[in-house]
Amino acid sequence: MLSRLRALVLTAVVVGPLSPAVAFSQAAASAISRNGHEVPVPATRAVPRSGPIVLDGRLDEVAWSAGVPITEFTQFDPDEGKPATERTEVHILFDEDALYIGARMFDRTPGAIRTRLVRRDADMQSDYFQVVIDAYHDHLGRAFFQVNPSGSKFDALGIGASNPDGSWDGIWEAATRIDSLGWVAEMRIPFSQLRFSRDPEQTWGLQIRRFIHRRNEESMWSFWHKNEAGGPARFGHLEGIRIGSAPRHFELLPYVVTRSKYVRPESSKDPFNDGSLQNARAGADLKYSVTSNLQLSATLNPDFGQVEVDPAVVNLSQYETFFQEKRPFFVEGSGVFGFGSFSCYFCSNVSSIESFYSRRIGRAPTGNDLAYGRGQFVDTPDNSTIVGAAKLTGRTKKGYTIGLMNAYTRREHAAVFDSLSQARFDQLVEPPANYIVGRLKRDFLNGNLVVGAIGTSVARSLDTVFAKRMNRHAEMVGADMLYTFKNRTYDIMSQVALSNVGGDSIAIGRVQRSPARYLQRPDRDPGSYDPSATSLHGLAAYLRIAKDGGDLNWEAQANTRTTGYEVNDIAFQRDADYYWMNANVLRNWNKPTTWYRNLFTILGAQQRYDWEGDLIDRQFHYFLGGRTLNFWNLSGFVIHHPASLDDKQLRGGPVSMKPANDFVALNINSDSRKAFSFGLFPNYGWNAEGGWGFSPAINVDYRPRPNVLLSLGPSYSTSQSVQQFVRSVDDVTATTFFGRRYILAGLDQRVLSLDTRVNWTFSPTMTLELFTQPFIASGHYFAFKEFDQPRSLKKSLFGRDKGTLTQTANAQGRITQYTIDPDGAGPAAAFTIANPDFNSRSLRGNAVYRWEYRPGSTLFVVWTQSRQQDAAVGVGNFDFARDRQELFSAHPDNIFLIKINYWLAR
Repeated sequence: MLSRLRALVLTAVVVGPLSPAVAFSQAAASAISRNGHEVPVPATRAVPRSGPIVLDGRLDEVAWSAGVPITEFTQFDPDEGKPATERTEVHILFDEDALYIGARMFDRTPGAIRTRLVRRDADMQSDYFQVVIDAYHDHLGRAFFQVNPSGSKFDALGIGASNPDGSWDGIWEAATRIDSLGWVAEMRIPFSQLRFSRDPEQTWGLQIRRFIHRRNEESMWSFWHKNEAGGPARFGHLEGIRIGSAPRHFELLPYVVTRSKYVRPESSKDPFNDGSLQNARAGADLKYSVTSNLQLSATLNPDFGQVEVDPAVVNLSQYETFFQEKRPFFVEGSGVFGFGSFSCYFCSNVSSIESFYSRRIGRAPTGNDLAYGRGQFVDTPDNSTIVGAAKLTGRTKKGYTIGLMNAYTRREHAAVFDSLSQARFDQLVEPPANYIVGRLKRDFLNGNLVVGAIGTSVARSLDTVFAKRMNRHAEMVGADMLYTFKNRTYDIMSQVALSNVGGDSIAIGRVQRSPARYLQRPDRDPGSYDPSATSLHGLAAYLRIAKDGGDLNWEAQANTRTTGYEVNDIAFQRDADYYWMNANVLRNWNKPTTWYRNLFTILGAQQRYDWEGDLIDRQFHYFLGGRTLNFWNLSGFVIHHPASLDDKQLRGGPVSMKPANDFVALNINSDSRKAFSFGLFPNYGWNAEGGWGFSPAINVDYRPRPNVLLSLGPSYSTSQSVQQFVRSVDDVTATTFFGRRYILAGLDQRVLSLDTRVNWTFSPTMTLELFTQPFIASGHYFAFKEFDQPRSLKKSLFGRDKGTLTQTANAQGRITQYTIDPDGAGPAAAFTIANPDFNSRSLRGNAVYRWEYRPGSTLFVVWTQSRQQDAAVGVGNFDFARDRQELFSAHPDNIFLIKINYWLAR
């Protein structure tokens, strides 16, 4: 039965990308009309600019009077399908270099127009005017240009089903003005910022939206209903654009940065740190339009010093912590390389295929421990230096969307000083590496069928030491397919990927024993783990079949990773060795009633097996959410997990068991249009053995002035688990567990943090942003125990049910270690465990002043401060007064940075 199930899962998932032709029928293909749309869309015509235009928020130039303006707008919200309550007129002109858009937003009560001054790409919380352009008219790509009455701008790029990339900062101009008739927006969008075909006369996809903040009214030119799939396939047509020659655009962004670090040395004898360090560096970013639809981007000696600090976390799992990418070169245009990330009407509980995680490039050196093992004082680099990186992105005339990136990081050394021999020397801490990512997509049927492929590669030059620590090379190739039909009501999404890693047998053995798979587990098939292997191969696959349109929706999904699938050299992968299936049903109610504006509910279930056939998880879930008449958003969900097996809990030990558990969460968000708004997110979980956890997180936004935002995000969590893994020890008498004991404990854990942000916007091009996060976490371990046998919940406490447990304390009376004799006077040897209790306090924050002193050219002034203090051994309790005092008395480390870049273009 198990082998049949495996075959069905793999066949269903793999067939999708490899045989997309079976997914569509002649009937679906013939439903597409000659203009590429299954339903009619509006059309307008751009007019050549016949005179000068000054962007000043006034439509008083003669040129704007040419052509017929766009005036028909329909409400998407709150009264879906009704005409917009206020008139809007939009004029579109063009010349040989740019597209011009002039919009008059009439308002019968201009004094009620809501506007705020915010940093570029920030949440405006105001009236706004938005233009979305599909310049290639492939029903996939889109560029967003948005402006509010204060002149604050937002822009983003989107490709295919991926979410729009808000990190893109196109070079375009806008001017706005509020007057007695309402407000006006003028835009000039250079053709160099768009990607389009080489046709002499072009038709572009176009959507226009207007938002009236006080009414929470969104109106749109090309209308679709809330229960329909929208996007570029439903955009209207902008016709008549004539571009004489494709612009060959070149941008150069050189930068200079100076940095001063004031970090307190641990010893006055440290030759590498006297408490202050100053340095400077320079580099450049380059962009070149190879054609009107292909762009080459490159970076030389990139600097990412202005990015916000990563938040503090407590991670007691066997997995590494995931942090978002914040470096501009890698964030901008990242959607082109997206594989395994889904954007659909509702995708629930998807574990997408891992393929690319850009923070692997330029990461902290992995061999710093080698340096610390050779000397008392060490000066290690913070990151591996990216010598250079380049990417080519765009779309060919034949409909191929391409993305190709290459990055090279150099060999890194740490300076080491041995105080005994007084010798100073260098220690290799990171070998050189080359990273390649290639992405290719092709669309058919006017974007209703998209087929793609991806390939990644990592190659390292390793010496004998690092050959045992790292993979010498790693590759992944994959294919994906998305097919939508019946006016995008139904869709089939599938992906498959193959991975390969190679290197020294010791390095590959480390991969086999990693938390993603634990192939050395003693109760596995003996052939699972091969310590002599010099390579590892694996498969990942995903399939989703769904109805994503209408009031009643459903989805069915399957997902798998074989034991050998491994892409952590260039991606972020937590797990392998599973196959998973999921089904959900969603019901929408979009017609307002006397007590809600909209309502929706989801009912579903899922389960997961490992490739040994063990049921690792089963889940039943229910979700209910909606919007009230006063524009509050309320939702809640419950999840029930029956008792199931756990192949990872003992971290390489036999399969254990986890108790049945339940989880309840609420989300309450007030009307975000108000000067004061908040979100409340309480959740509570419990299990059948008495474990529990509670977290009442809240977020508060306060806007005392239109250009100031204060955001507070206090969060507190308290929990008590019953079987937290502590460590394992060899013991030949523990025959039930294959000669090893796996020690567990109860854990009383508390975490308190306060994310605080202040955003002060002086003008659309000048902002000051402050962020700080005080963080306190504590954990007390108690009731040390072990399972009586694998695949069972029954456990015995040391010192009560079996053996003895004694404590060792220091002079302050704090417990420093526990000694456990598993069977008292029996043959098992006693062992000790250092007290794992912890109490950690940290304060992280930074201030970023940003001034775009000319289009594309920016000055950054940054101050970053961090404080860190961990309590002495044996302190595991939470005491707010004590911990707060200790935190703010800790010595601060400060970094000051000034960075300036200058945009050059032709």
